[in-house]
Amino acid sequence: MKIDVLSLFPDMFSGVFGESILKKATEKQAVQFNVVNFREYAANKHLTVDDYPYGGGAGMVLKAQPIFDAVAALTAQTESVKPRIILLCPQGDRYTQKRAEELAQEEHLIFICGHYEGYDERIREHLVTDEISIGDYVLTGGELGAMVVIDSVVRLLPDVLGNAESHMKDSFSTGMLEHPHYTRPADFRGMMVPEVLMSGNHKHIEEWRTKEALRRTLLRRPDLFEEVELTKEQEKWLVDIKKEYE
Repeated sequence: MKIDVLSLFPDMFSGVFGESILKKATEKQAVQFNVVNFREYAANKHLTVDDYPYGGGAGMVLKAQPIFDAVAALTAQTESVKPRIILLCPQGDRYTQKRAEELAQEEHLIFICGHYEGYDERIREHLVTDEISIGDYVLTGGELGAMVVIDSVVRLLPDVLGNAESHMKDSFSTGMLEHPHYTRPADFRGMMVPEVLMSGNHKHIEEWRTKEALRRTLLRRPDLFEEVELTKEQEKWLVDIKKEYE
């Protein structure tokens, strides 16, 4: 996968792309990162990328020309592949694990990170394919949002995680929150690991994990049940769990 990022502050990505899973993904050649300062594409001698909004109002608006030209230069290098061009903005669709899994199937992603009051609307209407928001709050710019999306996508690429099944039971991947985890020692200051996890009975362990995932989702994010499709057995377990809290 190729990932291009358009940003006025490209140095923000150096540490993120050079550490942990994203660094390993690069070393395994699963992904190629390229961060571009779109100020370099400004068509005026002062390299201006923003201007006052038509109609007045507070703040400055990012001009269309530098971003259109930067994207044109990037897509000209890979004409055979149509990229997903992603705008990070508060008005975008709220980001989900399902969207991460969808984007992980693409060959080329371009992220546009804005600043100031907003974008010239023609960028939104005629250039981008996706608008994404990582939550109902406002950040100084799109860089942190792009980092979140990129991290969530790259970890899904083949061979990036040490265990190919690591992400399959992550929270939200199954439609529910993930079950609790424990590691050694079994007795930590009198706090014990559930006996079932040390039983060696994989069927019972899997049943316990599923029930605990149901319980955690019920208590913390019951709204997720509106979209997840439960088996008949899981539905029965959920009814029993609800009775515990009546």
